[in-house]
Amino acid sequence: MSEPTSPPAPRLLLASQSPARLATLRSAGVTPEVRVSGLDEDAVLDAATARFGALDPADAVLVLAQAKAEEVAQVITREVRERDEASDAVGHEESAPIVVGCDSMLELAGEVYGKPKDADEATARWRAMRGRSGVLHTGHWLVDLRDPQDGGSGATLGATSSTTIHFADVTDAEIAAYVATGEPLAVAGAFTVDGLGGAFVESIEGDHHGVVGISLPLVRELLGEIDVAWTDLWA
Repeated sequence: MSEPTSPPAPRLLLASQSPARLATLRSAGVTPEVRVSGLDEDAVLDAATARFGALDPADAVLVLAQAKAEEVAQVITREVRERDEASDAVGHEESAPIVVGCDSMLELAGEVYGKPKDADEATARWRAMRGRSGVLHTGHWLVDLRDPQDGGSGATLGATSSTTIHFADVTDAEIAAYVATGEPLAVAGAFTVDGLGGAFVESIEGDHHGVVGISLPLVRELLGEIDVAWTDLWA
């Protein structure tokens, strides 16, 4: 009698083009696949607002994270089905992944900010942020695409991490030099803590990883809800 086989190790797929999120996962021992969604974020938020009314920032990032994860999950599901149909002839199958999508926004003095559209907006943003505090909200959403025989739950679930950021009272010259690097144009809130902007953040209250773009403790908790141990993802 043959020995029962163990379910394959779970695969994580990151539905984000963020280098910081990918680097954060890799530094924590997780090497995800990456698939970027083609989501129209404005259209998603408009539809959610029409349905539910005005969204709090913590809810808005969760709506976007869910939309990104589920859009990529739909593509992966179709590809897995087509692959498995083709693999019948050769007897090869690969387990489907757990998809994680994320989105971040900065809340400052009642206003909500994503990525600045240009250098002028980034400059104005920093002049408003300096010497003040804001809250960085990051939504996380998981979609479990694994087959039940591989331990899959079919679950789709998420949560938001929120971290208070205390910004330094930077000078106009520092703002101009920082904006000129282009870094603030590529990130929500127009700042980083793990890059050139790190010196302009005096302190944070909450999860450092959530500010980078993906909260490792929160992802661990969400994985636990579908009976996946964080350590099972270690490469």
